[in-house]
Amino acid sequence: MRHALLFYCRAGFENDCRQEWEARSGQTGGWESEPGFALFKPGKGGEADPNPPEPKELIFARQTLHVLADVQLGEKDRLTPILDALKSSKISAFNGVWLEHPDSDAGKPLSGFTRRFTDIVEKALNERNLIDPKARFRLHLFFPSMTRALVCSVDPEVAASPWLMGIPRVRMPSEAPSRSTLKLSEAFMTLVPDADQLLKSGMTGVDLGAAPGGWTFQLVARGLKVFAVDNGPMKGDMAIHPHVKHMREDGFKYKPQHPVDWLVCDMVEQPARIAQLIAKWLASGTARHAVFNLKLPMKKRWAEIERCFELIDQAMGAAHVRYSLTAKHLYHDREEITCYLTRLKAPRR
Repeated sequence: MRHALLFYCRAGFENDCRQEWEARSGQTGGWESEPGFALFKPGKGGEADPNPPEPKELIFARQTLHVLADVQLGEKDRLTPILDALKSSKISAFNGVWLEHPDSDAGKPLSGFTRRFTDIVEKALNERNLIDPKARFRLHLFFPSMTRALVCSVDPEVAASPWLMGIPRVRMPSEAPSRSTLKLSEAFMTLVPDADQLLKSGMTGVDLGAAPGGWTFQLVARGLKVFAVDNGPMKGDMAIHPHVKHMREDGFKYKPQHPVDWLVCDMVEQPARIAQLIAKWLASGTARHAVFNLKLPMKKRWAEIERCFELIDQAMGAAHVRYSLTAKHLYHDREEITCYLTRLKAPRR
């Protein structure tokens, strides 16, 4: 299994993981996938990148791990085969161990087992001096089933998601008018570096396709004054909040009187049209930062993403604007990805 890579993902998006990795790495090889994960084995003479991109750089992968061993487990003794595999590893100690399973219908019954088995594994590793808080790598034991474990490692400081199974835990606010609020909350956690510094009280924001107000809620909760643009009604506190001005207009036609700090958009529309709309706002300086969704087709998702990103690049390039664009298939996304686009300061001359 040397140089193999394991990708966690949403069930049904394994092929998208494959297409993205091959497009970005230029590598091909053998693939094994089941709902919730994809396993890449480099082709003959090939090797996986020893320093894979950070999870935030891969859209469909929630977590990216180096596979040390693929272990078959006995029904009565699951610990010994794992410990034997670690003896053959070149890594002398790990800073911790996470036990995980696929985020899928088949993987859910394994959640209780991984929780119970964690204490047993940690005790055994400590007895063998295989746990050292100062060690570089973290150990991941991934269980596709009760009879198989993929023994993996990752450097948490370089290429790891900080959440178990790559899934951030987001609380549903009782005051929010819709569950879509969780997507923007997760986007701020996952995509926006230093979000607390970039989202400050007194800033202004525009929410295109705002109704019923789930994304507006996230901006208002951070102290922003929001223009909520939608012909549909706002609900709950977002319909009466003093920091929300409801503009009953078409999101594709609305223009603010003054530039704003933030633009967010969760409209159901063709992804290329959304990409062009958002790029127009930022290229013109009408907004500084944007978080938006691209609703993807059922087929050729990666090709559509590349097309949308190229449209954004063309628009920003034509305006001579430096920018940063990151994207993620969030846990709270379904058939879409969430993107963060921001203008960068021009370099000093």
